[in-house]
Amino acid sequence: MHHAKVVSGVMRYFASEYEPENVEYWAVVGLLHDVDFEEYPEQHCVKGEELLRANNVDESIIRAAMSHGWGVTSTAHEPLHIMEKILFATDELTGLIGAAAIMRPSKSVQDLEVKSVKKKYKDKSFAAGCSREIIKTGADMLGWELDELIERVILAMRTIEGL
Repeated sequence: MHHAKVVSGVMRYFASEYEPENVEYWAVVGLLHDVDFEEYPEQHCVKGEELLRANNVDESIIRAAMSHGWGVTSTAHEPLHIMEKILFATDELTGLIGAAAIMRPSKSVQDLEVKSVKKKYKDKSFAAGCSREIIKTGADMLGWELDELIERVILAMRTIEGL
């Protein structure tokens, strides 16, 4: 649940820049994106669609939330909207940044720098479950350099740390 809250906060942060009128919508998409992961990791995003539909969640939220699995799971929802692209790009990265922060004496993102994250990013054994390929694809999808994506996600995570 912690990861979902972090992603929701990051989505809220980016929504304030791209669609301030839809901040809550973006936050809900972030909160629900991994609704099925703990119970159904092998059917991630497929089961998520089923669970959300069974609970009468709006189809636009289902599509957006499950788009983060595009190309990885059997979901067919390619991220098209800026919100979906940001979710795709930041989901794995929040995990990597969170793991890098925990390794610091401060255990915080407040003093975490891009160069520290890049060093951990290059070490494939560090936070091995965080796909560097997905992170890079997400940055490319957004038209951002990897350093820009990392910097912006660190800034986003700083705004929600401790909440």
